[in-house]
Amino acid sequence: MFVLMLAAGLLPSLGSVAAESKPAKSGPAVVVIPVKQSIESGLQSFLERAFAEAKEARAEHIILVVNTLGGEVESADKIGDLIRSSAIPTTAFIEGRAMSAGTYIALNANQIVMQPASVIGAAAVVDGSGKMIENAKVKSFWVERMVAAAELNGRNKDIAAAMVDPDAVVDLTEQIGKNKTAGQILSLTAEDALKVGYSEQTLASVDEVVKWLQLDGRDIIQIDPTPAEVAARWIVNSYVKTILLIVGIAGILIELLLPGFGVPGIVGGLAFALYFFGHYVAGFAGLESIVLFVLGLALIIIELFVPSFGILGIIGGVSLIAGVIFAANNPLSAFISLVVAIVIAIIIVVLIARTNKGRGVWNKFILKEKLTTEEGYVSAEEKTSLVGMKGKAITKLRPAGTIVIGDDRYDVVTSGEFIDIGKEVVVTKAEGTWIIVKEVPAD
Repeated sequence: MFVLMLAAGLLPSLGSVAAESKPAKSGPAVVVIPVKQSIESGLQSFLERAFAEAKEARAEHIILVVNTLGGEVESADKIGDLIRSSAIPTTAFIEGRAMSAGTYIALNANQIVMQPASVIGAAAVVDGSGKMIENAKVKSFWVERMVAAAELNGRNKDIAAAMVDPDAVVDLTEQIGKNKTAGQILSLTAEDALKVGYSEQTLASVDEVVKWLQLDGRDIIQIDPTPAEVAARWIVNSYVKTILLIVGIAGILIELLLPGFGVPGIVGGLAFALYFFGHYVAGFAGLESIVLFVLGLALIIIELFVPSFGILGIIGGVSLIAGVIFAANNPLSAFISLVVAIVIAIIIVVLIARTNKGRGVWNKFILKEKLTTEEGYVSAEEKTSLVGMKGKAITKLRPAGTIVIGDDRYDVVTSGEFIDIGKEVVVTKAEGTWIIVKEVPAD
């Protein structure tokens, strides 16, 4: 809990550190922004910051240095919107590869320049294992987005469709001496892209691109991801965030149910702190998400020690889940990750609890000691030796009362009959604390 509260207090300052690297100069300048990793939500957040800084610096032109194998369609679509809506002219300089979603980003730029031996295209939608997605709606959406991006700057829409749809056919005999037939995904080399109008020039370096743009003498401002943004891109990865949630949930539960370890609680708290830190730096999580999560965790802890018929636990659980989901860029993806994490964490906690049966918090509420004769405890004095002995009723037995045998008094019952004071009785049965008597008939 302390770790999470500390993280909540530090996140604003960490966010400001992540945003540092403002351009040192203002005025006509060329801003160079690298796009050299998988396209995902972390990259989207970095580019939003970089474009904002370029605007603050009154940049004359933005050069995106693209070298990527692609990534998430959703993030690529948002990055494309960012490039199109920018008032600053943008050139995509493909330095190596602009594959899949990288092709879409490049097509949204005002101009495309390619390095010799670089490649653009092969933009089919694939799943995490690299297998092509056959869903007609998904394919149709992505074809439409690629075609729209191509037409934005007067490029051949059929080529864009052929880069996505293996069934698309386009005749490129006149330009590059070959056709794209059904069953293939189109990609173009720098030479071919220039011939078909998918690039404006082939150049070797950013400096050459600046000269070609006739922007010699301008300040060149390089905006790179900060270390915090690099860490955030790694943290918001769907696999990594799921692992962090598993560690966080399991660590907190183990600490609550098996107190005294210390380490699981610290590790769990750090895992949650990393989760929110990454999403905060990436621009997805606000302080309200962290407050919801910490409040939910606090309510669940209170429920363990102050039972409220489950009300606090339910409210806490909803608050905790809401904090995790609202912190993510994609709520559905976050919900799925959370469900998977909860299931796996519960399995881990059950396994650990079984190996530490004597340490659970529930043991504080359970009497484990057995009051057996072997342990020296006797629940009641054995009275079987009284069977057959005679005594006298000193109270009326209706049917319970008291008798005296010798000098000892005993509480007894009859089988149902009433016996007056002074009558002689005999013990017929003794079981536990029960002594059963009957009247001795007079001679």
